[in-house]
Amino acid sequence: MSEDSDGPMWPPEMFKLFTETSEQAVEQQRELFEQLLDAGMSGGMDMNQLGAMTQTAMFKTRIQSGGRISIPDAEREALDIAEGDIVQAVVLPVKRNRSE
Repeated sequence: MSEDSDGPMWPPEMFKLFTETSEQAVEQQRELFEQLLDAGMSGGMDMNQLGAMTQTAMFKTRIQSGGRISIPDAEREALDIAEGDIVQAVVLPVKRNRSE
């Protein structure tokens, strides 16, 4: 290994921004999950839908070419999903990598 690779991968400012953005995303996911649970408890969702929510996964991924996303191996195994299965995705933007 060279001396250059021994230091942090990201500058401190970038790491701080990444951490803050991740925390915001987790908070948004928590709020959405609470709203979904509230809808289920108030009769806005039937018990089949509520039961299905126990088999959910939250993870971050990058948008790939053609708008594709990947589900990590561990999540696919935990949810017992395979190629060809139909799943539903809820997308919450975390960070945009473009100047506007």
